[in-house]
Amino acid sequence: MNTTQRADPQTSADRRRRELLEAADRVVLRDGPHASMNAIAAEAGITKPILYRHFGDKGGLYAALAVRHTDALLASLRAALDAPAERRQRVEATLDTYLAAIEARPQVYRFLMHPADGGTAPGDQSEQGFDVGRHSAPLLRRMGEELAQVIEERLDVGPGTQQLARVWGHGIVGMMHAAGDWWLGERPCPREELVRSLADLLWGRLADAGDKAGGPGF
Repeated sequence: MNTTQRADPQTSADRRRRELLEAADRVVLRDGPHASMNAIAAEAGITKPILYRHFGDKGGLYAALAVRHTDALLASLRAALDAPAERRQRVEATLDTYLAAIEARPQVYRFLMHPADGGTAPGDQSEQGFDVGRHSAPLLRRMGEELAQVIEERLDVGPGTQQLARVWGHGIVGMMHAAGDWWLGERPCPREELVRSLADLLWGRLADAGDKAGGPGF
């Protein structure tokens, strides 16, 4: 058996997993936090045991969807940070990218951050006890660490740069998440107004920090 033949089963499994995640996405876009394993299996044209075979349980499916959407969001945030613009403009663009993402797909956001809001679907007892905090907290930590790395690579913030970069990274992500969650639920102001207000809050120390020598600049 050659290398191509040996790789085929894995390629087929990866393709099938991607198809199942796309089916799950369609259900989440329709049902938000009410999305159930029964509905996702039906959308994919399979039985629920087959879905369990691929993901284990709703937590496993949730984790796979979270990675899929977090990867896409982080790529968009990096693009905003790398845009050829003044620092203040890039700060605002990064905040706006996050808020635009949750505004564009609010059902996906609610499924990832508030799945318990949907409760358990009738006849879907296997989903009882689904712990939103256990699953959503790692997403925020991952984003905080990614932003901390960007800050450490690009800004000169003096002694203790690594620790301060992590404080800033997790603090900024926490601010974006909390403010965005509130804004998405209540819509108290236009998105651009929220972006300006959050950028104002961040700007003082970010404006004072110099670019790290030899770094890509911030």
